[in-house]
Amino acid sequence: MSSNMGSPSTEAKIKSACTVFLASAFIVACTVGCSSKNYVRSQAAPIVQQTNELDAKTAADHRNIVDTDERAQKGIAGAQTAAETADQHAVAAGQAASTANQSAQEAYNRVDSLSGVVANLDNYKPLSDVDVTFRFDKAVLTSSDKKKLDDFAANLTSARGYILEVTGGTDSTGDANYNYQLSQRRADAVVNYLASKYNIPPHKFYLIGIGKDQAVASNRTAAGRAQNRRVNIKLMSNMANQPTSAAAPAQPNGQL
Repeated sequence: MSSNMGSPSTEAKIKSACTVFLASAFIVACTVGCSSKNYVRSQAAPIVQQTNELDAKTAADHRNIVDTDERAQKGIAGAQTAAETADQHAVAAGQAASTANQSAQEAYNRVDSLSGVVANLDNYKPLSDVDVTFRFDKAVLTSSDKKKLDDFAANLTSARGYILEVTGGTDSTGDANYNYQLSQRRADAVVNYLASKYNIPPHKFYLIGIGKDQAVASNRTAAGRAQNRRVNIKLMSNMANQPTSAAAPAQPNGQL
């Protein structure tokens, strides 16, 4: 037998040592791999949880925004509907008031000239009269104007078979047609006040708008123009229906 060949026991030991080494290496590799995976999992878990929480919060916020927007749109639509309904009611009320006012205005007797007031009425004579004046380009009664009309209306309690001749005028400033319309508005302001406060029926009024055609003072001065921006109200009575003692002369107001 050759002396170079090892003994069987030596080879067995070598094989056993190799096997142990390989097994140890495999175990170490597995241990290192598992440790790495566990580490990664431990580090990634909080990030995943935060991501999931963020996604959930984003979804909840989106739902809240959509819900809020829907409620807002419903509220806006409801407000618009209410506003449109209110506008419609206001328009209808305005139209009704305009129609009523127009009907009342049409009930007044409107004439084109002073002579037309009593041209077809026999025995009507003036009992009293009063003037109220207006600011430039205005047709609104002042407190002073209303006081004059109140004093004048006291004469109506004893008058019978009367009419009221209401003549509106302007100064010479401005367009003639505009002044004619302005004089009508001034006459209307007086009639509306007397009719509403003293329950005077419309057929008692005879309205005249003369514009700037019949001045009672010179338009060359401010004082004269102020006098021309007036409405004259004259109480006319049918003397045939009055007792003789009730007749009274006209009470001039001092105007020219």
